[in-house]
Amino acid sequence: MADERSGAQAAREAPGDQGGVDLRATDLGSVDDDLALDRGRPIGFWLKLVDGLVDRRFDEVLDEHGVTRRQWQLLNLLERGPATRATLDTAVAPFLEPASGESSADHLSELVESGWVSLATDGIGDGRYALTERGGLAHRKLVDVVEGIRDEAVQGAEPGAYATTVRFLRTAALNLGWRP
Repeated sequence: MADERSGAQAAREAPGDQGGVDLRATDLGSVDDDLALDRGRPIGFWLKLVDGLVDRRFDEVLDEHGVTRRQWQLLNLLERGPATRATLDTAVAPFLEPASGESSADHLSELVESGWVSLATDGIGDGRYALTERGGLAHRKLVDVVEGIRDEAVQGAEPGAYATTVRFLRTAALNLGWRP
């Protein structure tokens, strides 16, 4: 029965799917409402739900601008300076699907073809990817788009809630064995 599921079972369900109910189409109310109605959901539920919703929103909005979320992440990394593919792979590893063989190379090749990123080789080792002038311009335009998504996500939250949440999640990750 759906009412007998444990919090852990609920947290493992796909984001947006809670016992056959599409939560994306449901008014969830506030966390206080959730607790008052004895529907308190564990942190895992909220993490998976928000992760899925963020991915979906980024996909929708960035697609309108001709880039994927991974490409945005790579452009953002390269805005800091040139980098090797190995460095970029490491930086975006948590977002890739290694089972499918996905690497940053898949996303970089399209950026190189578009003229947003260049690949320079020194003839000795790994080449270094860098933003082109055109890529820098595209990145600056996308910054506004991404900031809009982030603003949308935190609308209505108390000032400082985002920073507090990120600090909490980083601490939890470190406590559970993550090493940066």
